[in-house]
Amino acid sequence: MTSPPDTQLSAEERLNDVTHRLAELCPRLSPQLKQAAGYVLDHTGDVAFQSVRSSASAAGVTASTLVRLAQKLGFTSYEPFRQVFQAALQAGTNELAGRASRLKQRTLMRPDSVFSEIGDTAFANIGHLFTEDNQARVEAAAQRLLAARRIAVIGFRDTFACAYHFAYVGRITMPGITLVRGQEGGLLTELADFGEHDVAVVFGFAPYCAETLRALDVMRQSGARMIVVTDTLRSPLVPGADLVFNLASDTPHFFPSILAAITLVEAILAECVARGPAELVDNVTCFEQRMRALGAYVE
Repeated sequence: MTSPPDTQLSAEERLNDVTHRLAELCPRLSPQLKQAAGYVLDHTGDVAFQSVRSSASAAGVTASTLVRLAQKLGFTSYEPFRQVFQAALQAGTNELAGRASRLKQRTLMRPDSVFSEIGDTAFANIGHLFTEDNQARVEAAAQRLLAARRIAVIGFRDTFACAYHFAYVGRITMPGITLVRGQEGGLLTELADFGEHDVAVVFGFAPYCAETLRALDVMRQSGARMIVVTDTLRSPLVPGADLVFNLASDTPHFFPSILAAITLVEAILAECVARGPAELVDNVTCFEQRMRALGAYVE
């Protein structure tokens, strides 16, 4: 067994290191491992976004064979091995047009693959979220939110849906939540009242929005505590954050998947209700009664 690539290397250098060592190792492998290695070397783009099950099926081997191949190269499991391919591909083209072009090329090669690959990556993204480490972070996030005076929720463009869902659902139980919109040049005005007793929940996936980084700078200067939801620990949103959720956003689609982020929102807000005072449940009751009185629901 060899060592995994140096994390100080660039994404492209790590991929080159892995593929070079894999090519050197190939002649000494068993027939099944050699078949798996050949597929990986010939389909680096597919390996980056397929689940281990999909890659194993395409290579004509078992999933455990791919896991053993990753371990031969010094990885503890298949996922960090696959992340080397993902990082190199994302570093090469984070532009939406590049992703759309890649999606089109994959479809031309395998016309019936998109639906199943969307499903495979969706299940994988959710699976990566539900770990013991993330459970501890969810509990810590709930404690910070429940103790905060006010909560700012920030997410622009591709992650606005995440921020909106957090703010809309969260405000039913915790009225101190504010969705930051930054419309008509009002970003600084919206953030002016937040300070050291407040918390910011910030969403951002590559390509990272300039508005999100500006909002983060303001919140850092105000002394607010930050909970960041992003796609890699190399994200520019990470420095200065109190809690970081590093979520998988993989998808064959040209737009990053927000499925894991939306699921995380539900987990955090559920934890807040479970751990918070009875007043939060009362707030839900009042909200529902008010909506029904206003005719918001159709019976």
